[in-house]
Amino acid sequence: MAESINRGNLKKIYEGKAKILYEFSGEEDKKDLLLTYFKDDATAFNGQKKGTIIKKGEYNNAISASLFKFLKNKGINNHFIEKISEREMLTYHLKMLPIEFIVRNIAAGSLAKKMGVEEGVKFLSPVIEMCFKSDELGDPMINKSYLKAFDLCDPADASKAEKIALEINEILSKFFDDNNIIVVDFKLEFGLYKNEVMLADEITPDTMRLWDKQTMEKVDKDRFRRDLGKVEEAYQRIVDITSQC
Repeated sequence: MAESINRGNLKKIYEGKAKILYEFSGEEDKKDLLLTYFKDDATAFNGQKKGTIIKKGEYNNAISASLFKFLKNKGINNHFIEKISEREMLTYHLKMLPIEFIVRNIAAGSLAKKMGVEEGVKFLSPVIEMCFKSDELGDPMINKSYLKAFDLCDPADASKAEKIALEINEILSKFFDDNNIIVVDFKLEFGLYKNEVMLADEITPDTMRLWDKQTMEKVDKDRFRRDLGKVEEAYQRIVDITSQC
């Protein structure tokens, strides 16, 4: 692990529900880099429920670092450079696509309700959704015609991101299945780095639904959303599994 960086010397450019991003203002050799700090804050239902998960920032930093390295070794380019401290990672500074890509393998959450099916129904093939990234609007679902109509991004970049998302689904589904975990669904974000579409943001139990293969017990943020308890234990289990990547 590299030596920790003094965040007081950096410029905070974004603070969201789970992370703070800093850029290296004035440092020419680091203009293409960002420092990501992972927080313990937890939210659900578009911010209507708020709380704290003890050590969540440490868990999510460790899980993301492990999975980004694992995916890079599988040919999936992403923004991760190195883990700096227990809560910080160094990444490339990408021009983000304003879209969340959600890959679903099994009915759960809002999709189960929308389609009128029971949670746990396995799809014949993965479902992929696009949502416009906007907390104010509740991240509304969109389709590809919106991309050009609202000048959100180049449709070709979105198509590339979609293809990569499905590749990631195959890789992570196999990895977690080998470790007795079902990948139910997950959210990904992408950006451009020197015109290359690259995976960014995070991959954690905050952004994935993960179920125990034998018991169907949830081992993700649904434990917080649904007041199921043992939230920290669930995150620690995923830390332990992904540390083997």
